[in-house]
Amino acid sequence: MAGISMEEYFIYTDGAARGNPGASASGFIVIKGGRVIARKEVYNGIATNNYAEYNAIIEALKWCLENTDAANANLHVSSDSELVVRQLTGAYKLKSKALMLPNKKARELAGKFNSVSFNNVRREEKHVAAVDKAINVLLDSISKKTMETGKKEKY
Repeated sequence: MAGISMEEYFIYTDGAARGNPGASASGFIVIKGGRVIARKEVYNGIATNNYAEYNAIIEALKWCLENTDAANANLHVSSDSELVVRQLTGAYKLKSKALMLPNKKARELAGKFNSVSFNNVRREEKHVAAVDKAINVLLDSISKKTMETGKKEKY
């Protein structure tokens, strides 16, 4: 349809696990027009780092699906996880059965947008570093609650 312009969204994701598996969290930042329009961190419970990386992308795609016109949205997803990015782009084969479901979910969600590109960036990239810091603050707060109560909290 003429006159409909595509919207560009830049998404930066990260996941972390303290232990592998261990307490894990995922997060993302969404940028449009040079401004941060969304950020989110979630506690995943006990999971692997690779699961946390996938979940960060899934959470970001879910947010975009709920808050954008998906048919007219071009998403540029950046992650510091080479494994996850290359599995999603098909450069690496998916060997881990534990990652098959998150991989499938991420691909299904990505298919709902006009376009989605997955890019591998260095951990030092400023937006990925900001997400990393936020999810580590979340994990610190959960660790502190666990130490204070003497038992693991359910989230």
